[in-house]
Amino acid sequence: MTSDTAAADAAPRGRRGRPGNDREHVLAVAVALFIEKGYDATSVADLADRLGVTKSALYHHFSSKDELLGLALDDALTALEGVFDEPAAEAGAQLERVIRGAVGVLVEKLPEVTLLLRVRGNGPVEQAALERRRAFDHRVTEVVTRAQDEAMLRPDVDPAVATRLVFGMVNSLTEWYRPGGALDADSLADAVLAQALEGLRPRRP
Repeated sequence: MTSDTAAADAAPRGRRGRPGNDREHVLAVAVALFIEKGYDATSVADLADRLGVTKSALYHHFSSKDELLGLALDDALTALEGVFDEPAAEAGAQLERVIRGAVGVLVEKLPEVTLLLRVRGNGPVEQAALERRRAFDHRVTEVVTRAQDEAMLRPDVDPAVATRLVFGMVNSLTEWYRPGGALDADSLADAVLAQALEGLRPRRP
């Protein structure tokens, strides 16, 4: 099963003529449809059809397609930014906490994070999301730099490169991870930490 299909399956289609399309449901279906068809290729009419409502009924909940996109991206980004809420005394411990937290966010908000990773800066909403992603990456890079200064990580790898490598692994989970499988969030984070940080730790004599 592809990530697109899984995301679409995660948000059930609305039933035409029946109630139940509250804001949360409409947003979940919109995210699944944006992943399935692409944001630019998805029209308000497509979303209304998927939900089984009229466009005017859809506008009762949201003012525009951009609003739906912005809310979904903000949900993912706010959760990711929250992994810095509990700083650790040592940078190495904080880096592990950040990575573990990011994996947890991905597991909890898989459709929203998947959508976030497909943003390319087409329009103000996507550009604002990219700015927040860059700010997040910068904060991680600062933690990596401090961990190198504390001799917790090897110093010969550029901190920005290390950040991209680690989060390249984390982000790749959206391509194959499926909720309800054999790995829960903690087990998945353990596996990511073991693989992502092994090559970054200082070599011992």
